[in-house]
Order: sequence, then structure tokens, then C-alpha cells
Amino acid sequence: MTLRTKLVLAQAPLLAALIFVGAVGSLTARELGRGAQAILRENYRSVLASQRMADAAARIDSAALFCVAGERPRGLKRIAESQRAFELELRVQEGNVTEAGEAEATARLRADWQRSSDALARFTALASERELRDAYFSDLLPAITAVKQSADSVLALNQDAMVRKSDAAQRSAERLNTLLIAVAALGCVVGMLSSSLLTARLLRPLGVLRQAARRLGEGDVAARAQVEGRDELAEVASEFNTMAERLQRYRESTLGQLLAAHRSSQAVIDSLSDPVVVLGIAGEILHLNAAAESLLELRPETGLGGVQPGLRAVLERVRGHVLGGSGAYLPKGLEEAVRVTASEGDRRLLPRGTPVYSEQGDVIGASIVLQDVTRLLSFEELRNDLVATVAHEFRTPLTSLRMAIHLLNEQAAGPLSKKQADLLFAARDDCERLQSTVDELLDLSRIQGGKLELRLASIDVESLARKAIEVQRGAAELARVELRCEVLPGQGNARVDPDRIALVFANLLGNAIRHGPAGSAVSLRARTSDAEVRYEVVDQGPGIPREYRQAIFEKYFQLPDTPPGGAGLGLFIAREVVRAHGGEIGVEDEPGGGARFWFTVPRAS
Repeated sequence: MTLRTKLVLAQAPLLAALIFVGAVGSLTARELGRGAQAILRENYRSVLASQRMADAAARIDSAALFCVAGERPRGLKRIAESQRAFELELRVQEGNVTEAGEAEATARLRADWQRSSDALARFTALASERELRDAYFSDLLPAITAVKQSADSVLALNQDAMVRKSDAAQRSAERLNTLLIAVAALGCVVGMLSSSLLTARLLRPLGVLRQAARRLGEGDVAARAQVEGRDELAEVASEFNTMAERLQRYRESTLGQLLAAHRSSQAVIDSLSDPVVVLGIAGEILHLNAAAESLLELRPETGLGGVQPGLRAVLERVRGHVLGGSGAYLPKGLEEAVRVTASEGDRRLLPRGTPVYSEQGDVIGASIVLQDVTRLLSFEELRNDLVATVAHEFRTPLTSLRMAIHLLNEQAAGPLSKKQADLLFAARDDCERLQSTVDELLDLSRIQGGKLELRLASIDVESLARKAIEVQRGAAELARVELRCEVLPGQGNARVDPDRIALVFANLLGNAIRHGPAGSAVSLRARTSDAEVRYEVVDQGPGIPREYRQAIFEKYFQLPDTPPGGAGLGLFIAREVVRAHGGEIGVEDEPGGGARFWFTVPRAS
């Protein structure tokens, strides 16, 4: 006998009981359905129509207020839409009058609606706001209020009818429910007793299969299910045993390969001299390499609790960036390197983070590589010291050279020929350019050495801009470029170091003058908000290509085809000065051509 036949025979008593209970339940449901259908057919649609009519009247009221407030097109549109909706629901109500007194209430509603429609027609024909307001309060609002009250009366009448019919249906349901419970209890007792006796014998092989499957799931690949017979359960047990044998052979053949691959991948990671840390979603350590264990003293079992505070903050920031869906984390510069104290001395580590994905493509962790940049930073500091030393050494002889050229140009040592004068003028320009480069290098050394001290003061926004314009007036006249100060007076004060901010103005205005064509104009503007002042330098030059707008603020960067002579430090110094004030700097396209450089500084309280 097959398993299907056994199952059918075991459930036959229960099936008979269910058929009997189902017949009684069908009669009960039919009786309850009649009551519910009557409520839905006679009252529910009227309740729904009344509510919708009240909503439409409220929308007409609010749309009329739009007209009063000056939004006439919007209000008229909403009035027309709400009128159509009200009329549709009113026709439904007029075709569904089933209760005593409902016909009179519906007629009153129709009359009130007609009066409100007439009031709406008079209201929408008015033009001035004063006439609309007077008509709204004296004519339209009372009419709409009457419509709402009539709709509420129809609603209340049908709701009361629904309550009465629901109570009657409830009493009927209680009687039928008592009968159904008695019949169901009797049928269940008889069916369950007979079915359970037959089913218990049938399910014994399933218990054997369950036990074997549990052992296999726990890793015991030697587990087997011993089931006798010729039915489907015996066939399932046979297939289960075949699967277990194949799984045992597969594990024995692949376990060594998996262990070898794991050892190889671990050896590759351990061969990296930089620490590598893999963090999970909750911040737990999933994986480490040997450098992370020895240099950072990390252990998977202790997590990040024992890590140095500065390093832990960096790891949490990178993990939050990667797991937040922002992609890989790349440092902006060496200044993001974190100092770590190790047994062989302090190290400077630069973090980089990449997401770790599951097979389904979800981010399940962050792999963080801490690149050792200690030597790079040492070389950077050495280079900065060298630049500062050379700049300082240049300053004295350069000053003497400028003085000598100035005296010669003044013909203090005797008259000059025209050719000699031209050569001295060219030498003077070169000295001025060299002096500007030396000054930029000294500013750079102070910035990178952390010696940029600000002497903040409250300075008038307009006077700060006009002073910057006056400093560049001579250079603009030589270049035949018009300087315009478009800063309006009375915009308050900015809290800045005037000498440092003058460097920012000098760099931005000087660049605008150099790159602006002859006959063009350079404008200096300012806008203020509650917390900051935004200055803008607008030129009519060739503009800045989009791909270079971030790079131009880096050290030693110069645009392609830029005339030689600069060190590429002006905008970098300007950026650092602005950041020291707590502001931002950037560049945008100017409509009609040119570039608009801007920066922000705090506003004085």
C-alpha cells in the first residue's frame, strides 16, 4: 500500500467530521451573510456618500478661501472639482433611500446644495478680494455650513440604522455560533481520536528521518536513516542515505583543498607590511593580518576596546563611511595620517577602506588598510624645512638686490641709457616676482608648520573689500582691467585677521587681473547671512575647466598653458587661510563666461 493511500485512510474520519461541520458552518455563514449584505446594500453606501459629500463641501470651503487669499485660479479649479464630486455622491444617495425619514433628509440636502451652488456662482463672479471676502462670510459660508449639516443628518440616520441591524445580526450570530461550536466540538473529538491512532503509526518512519537529518546538520556525515518498507518514506530514507554517503565523500575530498586555499590567502595577507583590519557591521573584528596584530596589538576576541583612542576613532570613521553606502574611503592627503605609538617608535598610518560584499551583493564589512607613511611624512617635513630655510636665506640678498635696482632706476649712480633702463625695469619685475614667490614659500612653511596665528578683529565688510581693491588698483591699470567694488555698505562686520585675509584677496584679485583680457572688468561682491560673509571675485577670463576646479587649490599646481613665473602656491595658501578662519573656498562658472571665485568667513556677532 502506498503512502498516499495510507494518508487518505488515516484522515478519512477527520474528513467526514469536517464535511459535517462544514455543512453546518455553511448554513450559519449564509444566515450571517444575509444580515451583513443588507447593511452593506441599504446603509453603508449611503454612509460613504454622506462622508464624501461632507469632504467635498469642506474642500469647496477651503478653495473659496484660496480665492479670498488671492489664489483665484487655483481656488476655482478646486471648487469645480469638488462640485463634480459632491453632485456624483448626491445622486448616489438619492438612488439609495432605504430608511424612514431618509427621503426627507435627502430632499433637504438637495435643496441646501442648490442654494450653496447659487451662492458659489455669485461668489465666483466677483473679482476684488474685498467683495470676495464679504460674499464668503455673508453668503457662501452659511450655505456650505447648511450643506454640511444636512449631509451629517443623512449620515447619522444611516449610522443609526446600521447599529440597529448590526445588533440584530449579532444576536443571530451568537445563537448560530453556539450551535456551530457544539457541532464542531463533537466532530473534532470523533475525527481526531480516530485519525490520531492511524497517523501515529504512519509517522514513526518520519521520526527516524528527522533524527538522521539533525545529526547530518550537526556535521555527522556518517548518520543514516534505517526505515523498512516499500512506500515513499522508505524511498526517501534510501535517497537520504545516498545523499549522506556522497556528502561524506565530497567533504573528505575538498576539506584539504579548502584548508590549503585558506592558508594561502592568509599567507598573502600576512605578507603585507601594512596593517590590514576587516571590521563587521557591528564593529567586530572579522580578520587581521600579522602586521595589525604586532603593530596595533589587536586581537579578534578583544575587538577595538583596547586600541589607542586616536586609532579607534579613525577605524570607526572609515567603517561608518564604507558601511554607510558611500563606497570606498580614500584619504584626501597625508594630513589624515593617524599617529600610533609602537614599541619601535611612533608610526604615522594613512587609512584606506573598501567594502566587503556577500554573495548576494550586500555590504557585510569594511576592509581597512593602514598604510605606513612615516617616512613619507618625514621627507615632507624635511622638504618643508628646506623650503623655509632657502626662502629665509633668499630674503636678505633679494632685498639688497631690489634696493640696488631701485637706486639704479632712480639714476642715483649716474644716468642710464634707454637700453640700460629697459634691462633694469625687466630685472625689477623679475625681482618682484621672485619676492612674491619667496613670500609664498614663507607663508607655506608657516602653514605646514602649524604656525599660522590669527589675530581676529571685527572689520566692516565693505571697508575690507574696498581696501583690497585699492591695493590691486595699480596692477589693474597696467593690465587695462577695470576693478569694480560691488559691495554695498551696511552689511555688518566680519570676524577676520585683516592681514591674512588680505593675502586671500590679493591672490584672487591678482589672478583675475592676470587672466582677464584687456578692457574687461573684475568685480568684487559680498553677500551676508546670519552666520557668515561670502565674498566673490568675478572675472571675464577664460574660466576654469571643470576637471581642474579641485586641483587648483593644491600645492604647486598650475593650469596647462599657464605662463611661467608662479610657484603654484597662491590658491593653496588662500585655501588654508580661509580654512583657518573656519570658512570654505571654491570656484564656479560665471554666466556669460569667466570664473567666480568665492570664499566665506565668519560674521562678527
